[in-house]
Parts: sequence; structure tokens; C-alpha cells
Amino acid sequence: MKDIDELNIPENKRYSDDHEWAGYTGDTIRVGISDYAQDQLGDIVFVELPQVGERFEKAQQFGVVESVKSVSDMLIPLSGEITRINTELEINPALVNESPYENGWMIEVKPDSNDDMENLMDADTYIKMLKGIT
Repeated sequence: MKDIDELNIPENKRYSDDHEWAGYTGDTIRVGISDYAQDQLGDIVFVELPQVGERFEKAQQFGVVESVKSVSDMLIPLSGEITRINTELEINPALVNESPYENGWMIEVKPDSNDDMENLMDADTYIKMLKGIT
């Protein structure tokens, strides 16, 4: 496992207590799990994602990540409608391990409000939270 200082925690993303990240992609927000989360899970072997058009409220389960170590629920960090899913993860779920912020993203959401994004942690706050965990 990586030390906190070795983790990739981009400053242009926002983070939830549950280790999901969210970043703007024009009118939508792209969501995935953080480098910390994928590192803790180990080798990811399966990702279950919702259908385009489904709606979720903040903190609702939107999918599942299965690794060689465990199965983990993914909780959506903002309320909104799913506009796109990363279908590449069906074929190659290891993309989440290899590139959690670029190729390993999971869903895109049309947010109900930008307030949810503003309430997520910035990179510095997330790192401080992680240092409190370890």
C-alpha cells in the first residue's frame, strides 16, 4: 500500500468522506473512486455501474466495486441523473487501479445543484482526513 505522500490526489477534484471523487466535465460531473480507495481495495476485478438515465440522491449507492480483497458499495457524492457510464470498465475493471482519475472514471452525472460539489472536500482537506485515518 502507498504512503499518503505517494497518493495521487488531484487538486482539480472534490472528494467525499467515502473516497469518491467528483470533477467538472462541462455541464456534467465525472465521478470515480480516489487513488486511496483503489489502493486500499487492491486489484479490482469487477465494477457494477448504474444505467444511463437513473437518478440518485447524494450518498445513495450507485454501484459496486469488487476486488480480490472485498466487495465495496460506491456512494454517489451528489444528487442527479446519470448521463454516461464508463463502459470500458466492463471489459477492463483494472483501469480503476491503473488510472482512477482518467481512464478509470465511473459515471457522469447531471447534478441537481452545484451545492453538492461545493460541500465536498478539496484536495488539501481530503489529505488531512486521510492522515487522520492512517
